[in-house]
Amino acid sequence: MAALLYSTNCSLDGYITDEQGSFDFSDPSPDQHQFINDRMRTVGTHLYGRRLYEVMRVWEDFDPAELSPVEADFQEVWRATDKVVYSATLDEVSTPRTTLERSFDPQAVREFARTAEADVLVGGAMLAAEALRAGIVDELSLYVAPCLLGGGAKALPDGVRQQLRLVDTRRFDNGVVVVTYLRA
Repeated sequence: MAALLYSTNCSLDGYITDEQGSFDFSDPSPDQHQFINDRMRTVGTHLYGRRLYEVMRVWEDFDPAELSPVEADFQEVWRATDKVVYSATLDEVSTPRTTLERSFDPQAVREFARTAEADVLVGGAMLAAEALRAGIVDELSLYVAPCLLGGGAKALPDGVRQQLRLVDTRRFDNGVVVVTYLRA
């Protein structure tokens, strides 16, 4: 059985972007990027909200010759996955292996993850919030950057109470620490 994963970068005070929408604080070091690449190899499908899809779709267009080896590896891993974009406002998707859904049905996603051959990654704070509220996220990984943003988009939603079990931690050369939890 595949797992439904939520993985995101965040500041120490729990934000994925600052109040202006910037996430420049979370640029990974090569060490961290390689770790992320290796973790992404278990993922067969990405579930995105519109905004995160629009950020991530650039990986389709980069010239691999202009990327560092670790970035080119990420591009290859990203291109090899299926993507589902949940949006009521997007007219179409522009990347291969991508489908568009108008609404997020937590039980349908749970069943999809249960029968998938590879892990399913939910991305985007708003979409992940729906999955967390529904209690369907199996594994939660936060890449905590050594900075405070003081506001912005939250990595985790308010109003969700759930017991988790710490299964892994790792510190990277840029001071970022990843903490990974499973549902208890």
